[in-house]
Amino acid sequence: MFHIYVERMIGKDIETVFEALSDHASYDQFASVDRSVLVEEGDAERNGEGALRIIGAGPLQLHERITDFERPVRMHYRIEKSSPFPLDHRRGEITLQRSGKGKTRVVWISSGHIKLPLAGHVLDRLAQKQFSKAFDAVLQAIDRR
Repeated sequence: MFHIYVERMIGKDIETVFEALSDHASYDQFASVDRSVLVEEGDAERNGEGALRIIGAGPLQLHERITDFERPVRMHYRIEKSSPFPLDHRRGEITLQRSGKGKTRVVWISSGHIKLPLAGHVLDRLAQKQFSKAFDAVLQAIDRR
């Protein structure tokens, strides 16, 4: 099982940070993401609950469904499909909190298990390390804007 926890203070207001994190079709602007597509719009708003996005990084492709969306404080998602390996995604959430004037505390959590016999536990450890770096890189990029 992998468990990713990334927490970062960003020197931007909460609305700006939330907009950057919830703009699914623009994730390819981040260095760790090669491809991002909004496949299905959300129920109440374009990037909101029900939206389906595809995020690609190298050979990795993740189909992520937005399952909870409360502007500008929370966005939860579930990976419904992945390649080149199957994934049992248990938790995906990004929470934001105002923290002082023009600052935002972001916590990004993801957990699950790569479903491959024999190699799954090894790949879980690798995924935990690589995804933690990728999530932190996204948050750093938002902070540098």
